[in-house]
Amino acid sequence: MTRVIVFGASGATGKEIVAAALAKKWQVTAFVRHAERAPPGARVIVGNVDDAHAVDAAIAGHDAVISALGVGKALATDPAVVRGVGHIIEGMRAHHVRRLVYMSFIGVRESRQSAGWLIRNVARHPLRHEISDHERKEAMIKASQLDWTIVRPPKLTNGPRMGQYRSGPQLEARAFFPRLARADVAAFMVDAVLDRATYCRPTLLLPA
Repeated sequence: MTRVIVFGASGATGKEIVAAALAKKWQVTAFVRHAERAPPGARVIVGNVDDAHAVDAAIAGHDAVISALGVGKALATDPAVVRGVGHIIEGMRAHHVRRLVYMSFIGVRESRQSAGWLIRNVARHPLRHEISDHERKEAMIKASQLDWTIVRPPKLTNGPRMGQYRSGPQLEARAFFPRLARADVAAFMVDAVLDRATYCRPTLLLPA
């Protein structure tokens, strides 16, 4: 049985990730700041990603880590989460956990050219702080020597899982403002845990 810990498990996408992993009959741990916000069905660890000791202890005994960490305040930088990703990397090294799947954003770095006109030319300006944070976290992950997959989805929606999306290192948006259901992103990220074809490369997700 695959044992996975999900950071950011209380967020909208994190809850979908937990549900998708539980559907595979995996052993799932949800790392959350507030127990009352934890998704159902998972083992719950309450802690803060800015607490290196809490993160280290939580990672022990798992086979893989999935991160759906967001920012505390929209359109703002969140240094605590940036540090938290560093703590996750160090905890994984300490406990010899090699597999990491991290949710980033299609507006980051070279993938911005694939993001559609609105994100490429307009949305990237108000989102500049969040994009900068993702770029810092991606740089740490790429330098970690872990078996990582960086997933770069477009704007997320709360719609149902459709299974109609494209994935790969080089894609082009077919819509002015591409959007994808969180449930689809979650399913892809959970499947990626055991998919060696996604190892050590940023992967774009876009609607079909």
